[in-house]
Amino acid sequence: MLKLKDFNSRYLNDIWKDGFTAEKPEWTKWNAPYFNDYTAYRSFSSFKQSSITEYLLSHSCKAITINDQAIGMVSKNWIDKTTLWLEIGIVIYNPNYWHGGLGTRALEKWITDIFSEYPDLEHIGLTTWSGNVRMMHLAEKIGLKKEAQIRKVRYFQGFYYDSVKYGVLRSEWEKCKNK
Repeated sequence: MLKLKDFNSRYLNDIWKDGFTAEKPEWTKWNAPYFNDYTAYRSFSSFKQSSITEYLLSHSCKAITINDQAIGMVSKNWIDKTTLWLEIGIVIYNPNYWHGGLGTRALEKWITDIFSEYPDLEHIGLTTWSGNVRMMHLAEKIGLKKEAQIRKVRYFQGFYYDSVKYGVLRSEWEKCKNK
């Protein structure tokens, strides 16, 4: 059963094993690879001391769990808290959990949870890049609308890609989920 839970030491260990031990894990090819900021950690103790762990333990993230094993994370970040501009993200680290609908279910639950947590929030955004066709498909599949496409601003491996922004309004989400 899929659940979103606060990170703990066991979930961090799951994420470290699946996502941060290999030199070039598959997920890094899709999650903003143009930033080239991935680091592999040889030990769990070094991972626990990292800024990644600090972020995962923050109020901004939840572990995506299946049968109480962490397989990924969802995140929320304020672009501007004063104007209630918030964006979300998702990473499933182990490719064995890709293509089975888990990302869809996790992101739908995350959006519902965020709208519940912030009753004054009217919009949730998600930004990806045109090289991540699966993320664009996921966003559209769950009801997010393409709101912007900034052309050729992500340079990666000799090619330019677009930054693509999606979003959903509270009223659209409620209408979509009440069908």
